[in-house]
Order: sequence, then structure tokens, then C-alpha cells
Amino acid sequence: MSGKTYPLAGNVRMRVLRASDAERMTDAYRLNRDHLAPWEPERPEEFFTTAGQARVVASKLAQHAEGSEVPFVLLDGDRVAGALTLTGIVRGPFLSAHLGYWVDKEYNGRGIGSAAIAAAVGFSRQELGLHRLQAATLTHNAASQKILKRSGFEEIGLAPRYLRIAGSWQDHILYQRILY
Repeated sequence: MSGKTYPLAGNVRMRVLRASDAERMTDAYRLNRDHLAPWEPERPEEFFTTAGQARVVASKLAQHAEGSEVPFVLLDGDRVAGALTLTGIVRGPFLSAHLGYWVDKEYNGRGIGSAAIAAAVGFSRQELGLHRLQAATLTHNAASQKILKRSGFEEIGLAPRYLRIAGSWQDHILYQRILY
């Protein structure tokens, strides 16, 4: 499962995260710190270090080995152009996961987010056998809402104070895509 590479837009490709990606992830998060801050939880300073990213990557890979997460990295050569993660993978009668992603500020508007979501949808259906993907956006994140809708996700409701983002509990619009 971790060996396949998915071509996206331009030279960007997507593959499962590797332990050797920690330094690249550090560089990407440092470059995009201000860009991502309004959309993500507050991060401790350690998060922006190679040692911190090595711990994050190790945790994600442990969850991947357990079958509860698939962490993808979006790469343009050796540069991280973003990330996409399938988390909270549930088996049994639910067969569902949560999709989250971000794209480097310099790569916005190039179709990379849409291509990554399309690849993740195919992977979720074909490789994981999932029935459903869910995603959530801040109520004011029009760009992500547009990408999700274009990718076949439908709005299913509002979750008040859903996640602690940028230091405060914020409402999110929930989306889903039924895969089969």
C-alpha cells in the first residue's frame, strides 16, 4: 500500500508518508506557518523542528500500521507541496474515514487539492474498501468548500464548536462523499 505513487497536477505526485520525510515536512511547515495558522490548531514551537516532525511522522506511521490512518504527502520533486490524510478509519458496518488536507501557499490554484482528493477517493474505494469519506471546513473557508463540492462531496450539516482551530473552538461545515 505504501509503495504506490499517484500523479496529481503538473509535476506534483502523492505517496504515503515515510520516516525520511520529517525534514521535508519541517521545511514545508516553516514555509507555510502563517498561511496555515488560521486553518489549523495552534502548534507548539517544537512542531516546526525536525525532531518535532520526526515524532509527528512516527505517530502517523504507527497509526498507519494499525490501519486507522493513511498519511499522504504531496511532492514536487523533493519539496513538500502539501499533505492529505485519511484519519479515523472505521471498519465494520461504517467503513468510513475523515479526509483532511492542505496545499502549500505557492501551489494554490493549480488543481493540486482537487487532484489529491480525487486520488484519495479512488484509494479509499479501491484499496481500503470504504463506503464513505467525511470532511469538515471552517464556515469561512470558501476555497476548501469549493474544492470539496467539485470533488463530489455534499454538505451534510453544521457542527458547532467542532474543532479548536487558531486558538478557539470554531464551527465547521460537514461534508461527505458516498463512495459506493
